[in-house]
Amino acid sequence: MEIINVLTAFGLTLFAGLATGIGSALAFFTKRTNTKFLSVALGFSAGVMIYVSMIDIFSKAKDSLVSSLGEVTGSWVNVGAFFAGMFLIAIIDRLVPASENPHEMRKVEEISAQQADQSVTSQKKLLRMGTLTALAIAIHNFPEGLATFTAAVKEPSLGIVIAIAIAIHNIPEGIAVSIPVYYATGSRKKAFFLSFLSGLSEPLGAIIGYSVLLFFFNDLIFGILFAAVAGIMVFISLDELLPTAREYGDPHLSIYGMIAGMMVMAVSLLLFI
Repeated sequence: MEIINVLTAFGLTLFAGLATGIGSALAFFTKRTNTKFLSVALGFSAGVMIYVSMIDIFSKAKDSLVSSLGEVTGSWVNVGAFFAGMFLIAIIDRLVPASENPHEMRKVEEISAQQADQSVTSQKKLLRMGTLTALAIAIHNFPEGLATFTAAVKEPSLGIVIAIAIAIHNIPEGIAVSIPVYYATGSRKKAFFLSFLSGLSEPLGAIIGYSVLLFFFNDLIFGILFAAVAGIMVFISLDELLPTAREYGDPHLSIYGMIAGMMVMAVSLLLFI
């Protein structure tokens, strides 16, 4: 692995992870959630991730595996690794309690609403919710960090696109952490810090990924990892991004955003990758 690609991959993974801080900042410095923008943006992110996974990453993983294992075995391992990636992220998602799931829709208006409802909702319960949401995001972000790093270390231009898509996906997660923590503690600093901290698991995933790739990087390992990354990103798009995008705005907006994301990714693959 070239050192410049490794450093670029770490930087992109850190950028994607810390986008939770953008969501946290939005919760504090805007009075209303721009639901239409978030709906289109999340749909766009899903379109990018689905298209690049199915059209580019999956096929490149197959090429590497076929060159290592032969046509038949390589093709089967490619498909197996793809669905293994899906099962991995699905298992992680199942381990997170529904009430603390970071992909439940949150709006910045909830800060005022929860302040008005102070007599009903305990601060202790809200702090627990915010803390567990941050932990849930950290768990979810770990495989995403590995996905971003693996793609970027092989092809930095591809890593840039994936990092931006995952960063967009992390913005609502920052809102989900900040709102209950801020209301429970009254501290913007604590809410922002916890939201910011939850995103650090993505570069942690990159560090562990690098530790593995440094000693075992070859066509076989690359193919298995790339196929698993494709599965992870397709699952994230279908299970998290599109449902959240539809909740934030007109369902059609999320689909328009998804189609736009696919079109941009298609043009990018033709021109730059």
